[in-house]
Amino acid sequence: MNARVVPETGTLLLPQPYLLFLGDTTIAGFAKTAQGLRDWAGDKCVGEFALPAATVSTGLTPMTPAEAVAAGARALVIGVANAGGIIPPAWRPALVEALEAGLDIVSGMHVRLRDVPELAEAADRLGRNLIDIRTPPASIAIGTGRKRSGKRLLTVGTDCALGKKYTALALHRAFVGRGIDATFRATGQTGIMIAGSGMPMDAVVADFEAGAAEMLSPDAPADHWDVIEGQGSILHPGFAAVSLGLLHGSQPDVFVVCHEPGRAEMLGTAGFGVPPVDDIVDLTLRLGRRTNPAIRCGGFSFNTSQLDEAEALALMARESERLGLPVGDPVRQGAGFDALVANCLSA
Repeated sequence: MNARVVPETGTLLLPQPYLLFLGDTTIAGFAKTAQGLRDWAGDKCVGEFALPAATVSTGLTPMTPAEAVAAGARALVIGVANAGGIIPPAWRPALVEALEAGLDIVSGMHVRLRDVPELAEAADRLGRNLIDIRTPPASIAIGTGRKRSGKRLLTVGTDCALGKKYTALALHRAFVGRGIDATFRATGQTGIMIAGSGMPMDAVVADFEAGAAEMLSPDAPADHWDVIEGQGSILHPGFAAVSLGLLHGSQPDVFVVCHEPGRAEMLGTAGFGVPPVDDIVDLTLRLGRRTNPAIRCGGFSFNTSQLDEAEALALMARESERLGLPVGDPVRQGAGFDALVANCLSA
């Protein structure tokens, strides 16, 4: 990995600030790593670097690697989470350019940076670091289902890339703001880059998913909350396995269903419709009771970024009345989100 780690906490010490690499991305959902870093670690980002074919932007200043180094950047972060986590050949000259300009590379892709010959050769020649975030610990035990002390909240979703990380971060911030002892537990590459530690759940062998979630959220004081970032969707044809392992292993006392109104098909999976939020609640309750019989739904987090303010507020109010639980937007905040926070914390 080549990243420094604090032995006592397992916290990664990554070279910062970052230049965010967008590759040739044309689907906004695949740029969620860059967008998440912009929104939750903006003070650690100096700009963005994209290939000519890219149509997605974070809104940060476009920079070449050399310009980013002059602005103080120490690492290029691959800000894309594409299908399969690959590093396409078209990206490689730009990544070598970043190494030659003086930047280390931080990646959350499934493909290891050192498995790309051009990158390994350039890094060795130039003395640069190639840092793979998706590297789980070597000694993960199989899940036991043992009840652990402390309280836990898990974000779940109707699909991928629609707000589970944002919701967990916003809820964690709100809990802390209310004087609650809480920890954000990252389970994906972007969350780990933001938090500095976590468990890359989608890089864990399937048999150890629940055990990895147990390791991520250990015994804690009775009034402590672990706010756990969800992954995938329990009804996604490709990613349901990681979602189920995370549900069983995290043993949430409360879960929040994340949803993007208006999304018709699951991301990257043509022909599979996004399920209703009601289905996710029902299935999460039935499966979650296996390791926590007291599991409950705290409410819903809607990504209303495609709606104007009036449309968003009206929709969330209607859905809250229909569902009988709070509905809020973690970015817009407001009364709906405040009600969601309060209900999650209620006994």
